[in-house]
Amino acid sequence: MRAVICGAGIAGLALAERLHNVLGWEVVVLEKASGPRTEGHLVDFFGPGDDAAEAMGMLPWLEELRYPVSEAAFLDDHGEPRARLRYDAFARPLGGRLLSIMRPDLELVLRERLSFAVGLRFGVGPARIDQSPHGVRVALTDGSTLDADLLVGADGVHSTVRALVFGDEGRYVRHLGYHTAAFTFDDPKAHAELGDRFCLTDTLGRRMGLYALRDGRVAAFAVHRATDPRLPDDPRAALHHEYGSLGWLVPRELASCPPPARIYYDQVAQAVLRSWSRGRVVLVGDACQAVSLVVAQGASLAVAGAYVLADQLAVARRIEDALAGYERLWRPVVARRQCAARRIARWFVPETPRQQRLRRAALHLAGLPGAGRIAGAGLVGGQRPPLRRLAAVPAMPRMPDMPDITRGEASPLS
Repeated sequence: MRAVICGAGIAGLALAERLHNVLGWEVVVLEKASGPRTEGHLVDFFGPGDDAAEAMGMLPWLEELRYPVSEAAFLDDHGEPRARLRYDAFARPLGGRLLSIMRPDLELVLRERLSFAVGLRFGVGPARIDQSPHGVRVALTDGSTLDADLLVGADGVHSTVRALVFGDEGRYVRHLGYHTAAFTFDDPKAHAELGDRFCLTDTLGRRMGLYALRDGRVAAFAVHRATDPRLPDDPRAALHHEYGSLGWLVPRELASCPPPARIYYDQVAQAVLRSWSRGRVVLVGDACQAVSLVVAQGASLAVAGAYVLADQLAVARRIEDALAGYERLWRPVVARRQCAARRIARWFVPETPRQQRLRRAALHLAGLPGAGRIAGAGLVGGQRPPLRRLAAVPAMPRMPDMPDITRGEASPLS
C-alpha cells in the first residue's frame, strides 16, 4: 500500500512513522515550505498525545528536549506578579506527565524518527487531486504526479488538500476573534530575568508572553483580539501597533522583533467539517481538528489522531472502513476540546476588568492545596476515553535503518 501525506508537521510526521514502520506502507511526505519549520511557540504536551508518544517510544527523546517550566506568572507593566500558577498544579492530576516543548523541537523528534525509506520532499505540494474507486492521483506543483492508495491532508488549518477536495476554506475555518504570533530574539538581560518561568502580561484584550530558551535566546508569544480574520501584510508592524503601549520587557522585545519572514503570525481558528474523508482522501491534525491555541492540546491531539488513524488502517479490511472508523472514534474527543476552547477563550484573553479580576481569582484558587485536581481536570477534560480504548496497535520495535539514540547515531539529542 502507498500513502501520500501532504504536510510535514506534527500530524503528518507522526502518521508517516506509523504507516511505514508499523504497517509497512510505502510513504511519501510532501511539504510546501522550503524546509523544516523553525518558528513556533512552546506547547504543553500531555493527555492522549503523551499516551501515543509512549507507545511509539518517543518519550525519552521528548524528555531530553523539554523545558522545565516552574510557573506561569502574570505580570503588570512594572514586572510585578499579579497572579501565579505553578505547573505542578496541572502535572499532579496527570501523574506528572506534562511536558513543555517547543513546537519545532517536537517536529524535529518526529522527523528524526522517520525511516530513511520514507520520502520527505520539501518545496512541493498538491496542485490537483483526482480520485478513482481504487486510488488517488496527485498532480504536484513541480509538474510531477504521484499515485497512491491513500492521500492524507495533514497540512494545517489552511489545508490545500481540504480546499482541493472539500471546497473553500471559508466553509470550514471558524475564526475565534484573535490573532497570534511567535518569534525569538536575543536579549541576555531578559533571559536571566525570566529564568524557568513562563511570564505573561496581565492585560486586557491582548497578552504577550516570554520564556527563556536553552540556547540563550528568548521566545515571545502573543495573542490579541482581532475581529477581522484577515492577516496583516506586515506582521512586525501589526505587533508594534497592538503591543507598543505595554510596559515591562515588551518595548525591548518589540525593538528586537525579527523581520516579517521570521515571525509566525496567524489567526486563532478552529476547523469544523461534517466529514473528515471523501473517497480515498482523509484529513488529520489541524486540517480537520484544529482546536485553537487557547485549549493547549493541539500538539497532543495531532499525534494521537494520527495514531488512531494508523490503528484503524491496520485493523480494517478496506481503507474506506478505516477512515470511517477513525472519524467515529476520534471526532467526539476533538469536538469536546473545540467546545472547551470556545468556552474559555475570553478567560484566556480577558476583555473587561471584571473578567480580568475573575481570572486572577481563579489562578489564585488553582494554586491552593487540593485545587490542583480541579485545575488539571479542566485542562485535560476532553482527553477521555483514554487512548487505549481507541487504538489497539502495540508499540513496535524501531526499524533497523532508523537513528538509535542508544547507539549514538544521528538524533535530535546529539
